[in-house]
Amino acid sequence: MGTPIGNLRDVSLRALQILKEVDLIAAEDTRHTRKLLSHYDIHTSLTSFFEHNELKKTSYLIKRLREGDEIALVSKAGMPGISDPGYYLTKEAIKEGIPLIPIPGPTALILALIVSGFPTHSFVFEGFLGRNKEKRIQKLKKLKGEERTIVIYVSPHRIKKVLSEIEQTLGDRRIAVVREITKKFEETIRGRVGEVIKVFEEREPKGEFTLVIEGKKKEYSFSFRKNPISATSSSS
Repeated sequence: MGTPIGNLRDVSLRALQILKEVDLIAAEDTRHTRKLLSHYDIHTSLTSFFEHNELKKTSYLIKRLREGDEIALVSKAGMPGISDPGYYLTKEAIKEGIPLIPIPGPTALILALIVSGFPTHSFVFEGFLGRNKEKRIQKLKKLKGEERTIVIYVSPHRIKKVLSEIEQTLGDRRIAVVREITKKFEETIRGRVGEVIKVFEEREPKGEFTLVIEGKKKEYSFSFRKNPISATSSSS
């Protein structure tokens, strides 16, 4: 189920109704979800479901579902299953033949893509590149020839490192850095990678970041005939 990524008013009427009616809400961050529930005076029971307890909790949630309970799965923000452990529960529920009903909501990658100004008809989403520098570099190298628009998530304490790695690996491409989407200090910084790096040299990066990177420009080659064929005419 999609939940707000910042502004609490971005939740749908359908989502609110379901949050009230289900038997249990499985939340990536119970404290964060509790704020949403409190804001809309919802008192449904919560259970935690995050990266480090997903295996144990999945079996528990599947058992509850088999017994007939209805459960809403919510991420910390946005759509569950995108760069969070919701994918694992979804996969196991499908194996068990348990029906899934997606409830639409906002997601940072689509909103950032739309405001980036880069082509949106075809793009690739890489999520978080990881904590390890070598692995991040390896992933970026694989994207070097990618002609589609590239979207990635970056934590604030890693943004400077990742921007530098992008410049070294992909070159000084055009980029849109979208920060704090739907929140009070929402901001989009557009320019070359080197220009954006200078911005964060002057001020400390804060908030949640989504980077939208221009795909590699297509290279065109032309060939010319030395002896072009000329048209001839015949007379009768």
